[in-house]
Amino acid sequence: MNVLAHIYLSGDSDQIIIGNYIGDYVKGRDYLKYPDLVRKGIILHRHIDAFTDRHPVVHRSKIFFSKKYHKYSGVVTDIIYDHFLTKEWDFFSQRPLESVTYNFYRALVNHYDILPDKVRDMMPFFIINNWIESYQTLNGIKKVLRTLSSQTSLPKQTRFAMRVLKKNYYSLQDDFMEFFPQLIDYVEKDFGIEISHRITMPF
Repeated sequence: MNVLAHIYLSGDSDQIIIGNYIGDYVKGRDYLKYPDLVRKGIILHRHIDAFTDRHPVVHRSKIFFSKKYHKYSGVVTDIIYDHFLTKEWDFFSQRPLESVTYNFYRALVNHYDILPDKVRDMMPFFIINNWIESYQTLNGIKKVLRTLSSQTSLPKQTRFAMRVLKKNYYSLQDDFMEFFPQLIDYVEKDFGIEISHRITMPF
């Protein structure tokens, strides 16, 4: 999953939120050097990604992007799922998205000293451009994909991704709405994470 999903699934602890966010940047047993709750967030991040990667609904979504993105189709799917989380936010949370986003940015600043170097380097750009809330629009998704393709090994196939997203928008949205409640249940039951602002879906 991508940034917003990891934040949502961390519950109310700022340290777990930070650990969950930096999970991709902490390799192997390096997580042991962090405080207990940050460590829990890093482990949670790994389990969320493992649950997501092996889920058949996510696999179905990834197929839409596999022609051009191949092994990176999961990265694009994660970003698209964050788009749908912003669009459907009021179905999942009692807190305004802006409030959750602000709390996350504040947590980043407050825990700056323990952030990996790569996270520190991109933090100003991330906050100034309000990266998370930009996921609400298709133009925002386009900018995110272009930025990642210019700074990482993500293939430069943004036009293809946007074309596929627009053509299959509601199918992908249905996939997300089928998958995400299952992921929430997994996190709450298997990790004891309390998402106090969660709204229980009627399905």
